[in-house]
Amino acid sequence: MKLNLTTTARAAWFLAAAGLLLGQVAAAETPRFDHVVRNDFFAGFAGNADALDRAMAACEKVLAENPNHPEALVWHGAGVYFRAGQHFMKGEPDKGMPLAAKGLAEMDKAVALAPDNIGVRIPRGAALAAAARSMPANPYRDGLLVRVLDDHLHAYELQKAKLDQIGDHPRGELLFAIGDTYSRLGKQDEAADFFDKLAAMNPGSVYAQRAAKWRESRAPLPLAETRCVGCHVAR
Repeated sequence: MKLNLTTTARAAWFLAAAGLLLGQVAAAETPRFDHVVRNDFFAGFAGNADALDRAMAACEKVLAENPNHPEALVWHGAGVYFRAGQHFMKGEPDKGMPLAAKGLAEMDKAVALAPDNIGVRIPRGAALAAAARSMPANPYRDGLLVRVLDDHLHAYELQKAKLDQIGDHPRGELLFAIGDTYSRLGKQDEAADFFDKLAAMNPGSVYAQRAAKWRESRAPLPLAETRCVGCHVAR
């Protein structure tokens, strides 16, 4: 299995940081671990190494007390996966591969522990979507996309009855992620269904524009047009 993450660092990992916010906006109304770490993770994925170190340390403190804390696991796993990408950018695959495997295993474990927790599902889905969109087509990438689709579809099913109540931004990001992932997996009919939902539920928005552009070609949009449509600012 060959992992190619050499194109992720400049843009895709910041996309992961931005996309992760979707999980926080759409998550259940309970006290959330993300409030402790998300700003530092956003900044860390955007290039602030000190912020990333703080975020990882916060996760590790919780995991030392409870190794099965799902939210700490998924965020920590995303951070480990990001660090793997940094090694690939430096031409250090021997260092990157073990970290990529470790980060993916942590995110997978988090989902296995809390499959119905949107605050776990969306962080994994958003982080892996950002990475997979930057990779050439290969079995490894497709394995990531399967996880991305599973996470977002599960979040969709959990919220389907109140989708019109969760806000334009989280709803738009969720529907776009599903349509985009179906398209990248070559399932264009399924993609069309969700792009139609996206346009209908977010009329006049950037999401509707993306849906219209996708319908013109029925092909995945360029990476620059998959960025989270939000106001996230790294610090």
